[in-house]
Parts: sequence; structure tokens; C-alpha cells
Amino acid sequence: MGRAHVSTHQLVAGRYRLLEIIQRETNRICWYAEDLGAGEVSRPCLVTQIGLPQDPFGSERRTAARLLRTSENMALLRPGRIATVVDAVEEAGALWTVNEWIDGTPLGELLAEQGTFNYVRAARIGLEVLDVLDAAHGEGITHGELSPGQVFVREDQSVVVTGFGLAGATLAPRLTAPAYASPEQARDQRIGPAADLWALGAILYTMVEGRPPFRDRGRPENTLKGVDRLPLRTPMRAGPLAQVVQGLLRKDSRERLTRPVVRAALTRALSEDPDTAALGAVPAPRLRGVYAAVRPGVPAWSRRTVIAGTTLAVVTVAVAVLLATQGLPGGDSGGEAGPAPARPPASAASPGEDTGRGGPEPTGAPGPTGSPSPSPTPTTADPSPAPTRSDPAALPPGFRLYHAPEGFSVALPNGWERLDTDRQGDLAYRVVFGADGDGRTLAVTYSARVGPDPVAVWRDEVEPNLRRSGDYERIGEIRATTYQGREAADMEWTADDGGTRVHTFGRGFLLGGGRSFSLRWTTPDAGWRDEANSQALRTVLATFRPGSD
Repeated sequence: MGRAHVSTHQLVAGRYRLLEIIQRETNRICWYAEDLGAGEVSRPCLVTQIGLPQDPFGSERRTAARLLRTSENMALLRPGRIATVVDAVEEAGALWTVNEWIDGTPLGELLAEQGTFNYVRAARIGLEVLDVLDAAHGEGITHGELSPGQVFVREDQSVVVTGFGLAGATLAPRLTAPAYASPEQARDQRIGPAADLWALGAILYTMVEGRPPFRDRGRPENTLKGVDRLPLRTPMRAGPLAQVVQGLLRKDSRERLTRPVVRAALTRALSEDPDTAALGAVPAPRLRGVYAAVRPGVPAWSRRTVIAGTTLAVVTVAVAVLLATQGLPGGDSGGEAGPAPARPPASAASPGEDTGRGGPEPTGAPGPTGSPSPSPTPTTADPSPAPTRSDPAALPPGFRLYHAPEGFSVALPNGWERLDTDRQGDLAYRVVFGADGDGRTLAVTYSARVGPDPVAVWRDEVEPNLRRSGDYERIGEIRATTYQGREAADMEWTADDGGTRVHTFGRGFLLGGGRSFSLRWTTPDAGWRDEANSQALRTVLATFRPGSD
């Protein structure tokens, strides 16, 4: 393969100025850069340089077009989770891809700085990557180049994946990271989704062990030979991830674990974290200030400095809150169900929304520290522990466990009662909880006719109705997640309700067979930062139990 060199004083394609190298892999360099051709103000971007092999027949020219087409298709499947490719050119013996600015750090860089991750953090990132692979494989798209350099981790631990469209677009059997290539790629065989699952296993292995399962041997052909022929070194620090990692790294692609099995294993690993019970309720910082620092128009190097200074603190506290959320108990005592005369704020019942449509309807969620952010801490919380019977005294002070006649249970603040019940026969119902004088509400919605994608339900069923009422404004993106081991999605927004600006966090999750629950927590926006409000939401998410499935 040819190795291209470029001076940072030169422009790529006459418009992209390279500023700082953020990631190096075999035959691949990723730069922070600025686009000087975007008008009067330069725009930050990411530019990736990939050396191309000598190709006297010019067949490599199909590379840029194919990469752009595949990236565009993937971006439609998972908005916000796939890096948008805005340009791809061949110049100076290299393929240069230009991505929109990604507000995250390459996983490879995080590992270089921190060495290893604990298995909880590794499982959480693994689930994020698996979600992207699910979307791609469902459309017959194989990444084929997945590695820590292609995974960017945001402050809220969600990920953005780059590199779709590289595999098979050139004559090179493997362009960038041979240490993460599958055995079938090492043999230059045709690849499919199983190659991506191998790469996911290699990434999980690297996160917990601090090194790839097969080391880089300098020359790509030597590295690939090791991947194909050497036995796997048994993971020593993987804990409950050991079996799933070994199952993904089976040499025979037909024997590798399937995506549903991997998802179940990673979700189970999250619920087995031994430290969740000891952390208590810890407020997490909201991230709007961090994202504001990387708004368009600020020089790329300034943004980089801001992110680097905040990453460790934000991630540390956010992980602590997630663990605390999982550790909040679900007791087994509770009050009587009794309707109260007052009705909830209109936002809690989704003005203009048809309850019978069956989508996971949201519950507004107070953010721990403040103003609306694109990614509240609850959206990153993955599955809570399996339902257990425990002493109700273990609930946070000021809460009691409520058992609904419909079968679900949840811990509510003392004094809260049912404010409203709306039923659509046996197919759907909504119960709203609150108290006189308390501006907050919790709406619990059940549906027996929801679609298979919780993100699509929020986007296609819930949001169109919200847009028709009360100066609705969504905060951030609709995010796929898991909750109590189930597929779920979170959405957060603000709206006007009777002259008051209210803030809502919603989580919808699937039970299977077309059935779903959603939790929607709504509070006056002015009180979103209050710790009491944050603790109430964390308690609701940690203690809600849907009853018998």
C-alpha cells in the first residue's frame, strides 16, 4: 500500500486545513480540521486519510462514490449515530473522507489515555455499537472496518460510528486496522455481518484487557496471519463479559454468537455490577454547556481544549449516576389506588396525542443539574436490576411503593395519588400521578399494539402530535437504549402548558408481542435542576416494574 504524506500547511482538496491528529491506525490517520470553503466562517470537521494501494487500472476511483452512498444510507437508518460523510476525494495517493464535526472522542484515544475500562462501561459502549450494527445488518450493510478508531464516544457515553462504505470499496482486502480484522478477512474471503461481530468482540476484548486479542505485528500481512492462525489469549479482566467475548471471537464465522444473544449477554452484564448499591444518589452534570462549547463557528482547536478538560469529570460523575440509578431498590409494599379530582397538566397527557395509537409515550424527567440538555443522564441509563422483593424502608426517604390494580408498581413521592385514568378498552391505558400543589406529574402508559422499534414510535407516533401544541421543542435526539433488559428509547422536550414552560423526559420500552410501557415525567422547567426532582425521576426509573409479562 502507498503511504501518503501531507503538510498541515497545505489544503486537502483545496479547502480542508488539517489541524491536529487525533487517531492513528494502520494506514489510517484521523485529523481535526476546518473547512475553509463553507463560506466566510470556517467550519470544523473531521478528515480521515487512508493510503491506497497502487492501482494502475484506476479501479480505486469508485471508492469515494460508494463510500458516500453507503454513509448516506446508514445516516438515514440511525440519525445521530452514524457520522455524516460530506465529502470524499482521492488525492496524493490517499483517500480523504470528510465528516461533519463529531462531539466525541475516538475510543482508541480514550483507551490510550485510560488503559482499560471496567466491564460495565465496556458493556454499555458495546450495546451502543451493537445498536448501530443491528440497523446496518438489517439493511444488508456490513461495516467491515470496525475498530476503536471508528467509534467516537460522546460525553454521555453514546457513540457515533464512522467508516461505513470502506470495506470492499477498494482492491485492498483490509484498509485500516488489521488487528481487528476477522479470520475470513485475513484469508481475503467474502465477508458478511459475522465479520462485524468479530470486530465488536475484539473491541470489547481491548476495552477490558487493554490490548487487542491479536497484536499488531508491524506489517499488515503479518498481523492478519496471526489473526487467522494463532489461538485467542483468554481474557483475564472481562468478568461476566468473558463468555460473550470468547463467543464473538470464534474463528469459524458460523459459530459466532448472534446479535440477539450478544445483546442479552451485554445487558445481563450491566445488571450484575456489584457496586451499584453502594453509590447512593449522586447528581450528574448536564452537558449543554459542554456541547455549547463545540458549536459551529468556534475554532476546532478551542473546542478540543474544552472537551478534553471536561471529559473525565463528566464521564466519571455520569457513570456514578447510572450505577446509582440501577441500585435504587424496588420494594414490595405500597398504597391503595384511588382517583383524585384534580386533572394533570396538559403536557402530562400529551396535548393532541391519541392514547390509543400505542406508542411508548414519554414521562418528563428532571435533569439533575439544570437547563435542558441534548442528553440527560437518564437517557444513558441502561437496564435496571431485575425485579426483587426488598424492604420498603430501603426506598429513599419520602417515597412509598404503589401497586396499581393494572399490575404495575412504582415508587411515588409521599402524598402522590392517581390524578387521572384514561382507558382504550383492553388495548391501552394511561394513568397519571401527582399531588395538589406539586407541579410535577408521572404518566404511565400501556399499549398492546406498538411497533417493533421504540425510536420509530417516538418519532412517528408521538412527536407529530407534540409539534402541534404548546411551542414544543425537542432536546437532543431520540435515543435507543435498554431498560430492564428490554429494547427502549428516550426522548426529552419542553413545551408550554397554561403559561408555564414544562420539561418532560420520556422512556418507552417493549415487552414483546406488540406490548409496551412508557414513563413520562413532567416538571416546570424552572425546577428541572432541583436535586429533589432529579432523585424522584431516578427513583421512578429504578423502581418501576411492569408486572407479569
